[in-house]
Amino acid sequence: MGNDYPEDYDFYPEDDGPEFADPGGNSALRAASDSNPRNRPCPTCGGEDLLTPADVARGYQCDGCADRAERGGF
Repeated sequence: MGNDYPEDYDFYPEDDGPEFADPGGNSALRAASDSNPRNRPCPTCGGEDLLTPADVARGYQCDGCADRAERGGF
């Protein structure tokens, strides 16, 4: 199974899929789709339509907020 972590399968919905919004980039956000639209606000900055339901389920914030937090910008 390589880099798969089976213990994660119980926590995250299977239909969420592993697709990232920016494959190979520094974003952990999931790709938007018909079943996973980018229609949720960021819990940190309040920006609208920045996250998908899959991102929210994982407790993520938008890329801008994540970048600032990682660089000590908050």
